[in-house]
Amino acid sequence: MDMERRIQKIGVRLDFIEFPTRHTCDGENLSPRLIVEDLRAPCVALIVHNPYEEGCSFSPWLAWNIDPLRYSDGRALIPEGVPPEPETDVPVRMVQGTNGYGEIGYRGPCPPPGETHRYYFRIYALDAPLALPPCSGQHDLVAAMQGHATAYGETFAMYRRP
Repeated sequence: MDMERRIQKIGVRLDFIEFPTRHTCDGENLSPRLIVEDLRAPCVALIVHNPYEEGCSFSPWLAWNIDPLRYSDGRALIPEGVPPEPETDVPVRMVQGTNGYGEIGYRGPCPPPGETHRYYFRIYALDAPLALPPCSGQHDLVAAMQGHATAYGETFAMYRRP
């Protein structure tokens, strides 16, 4: 195994810097659309991190073996509205884990009233699908990705509850 293997950089974007209400606990709790640029891998993993919640690794969304929609210009897309199911094929194929709330799938921002929290969306390009069962937690996902991540990118957005 090559211990000097370098992780490549990929671009990751959301359509906003401040969460629209529909993507939060105050709205529809709808997972947002993610755009990934320069993706050259068969699948990706996603970890959303909220450093403001208790615990050092609180994640409101975990997913892997994501097969994003791909475009000829090198962009890939994870559409909004992924259902909170352990495995899904709609809108794209993916496996989802148990988030920091003890639920499956995406849970939108829900900081205490008057607080602003920042949410990091981290995408890992994988050289092969992970042999990790649905509903696994973040530590299991991180362990399963060891030696399989070929590229990485992140973006963030903020939400302030009234």
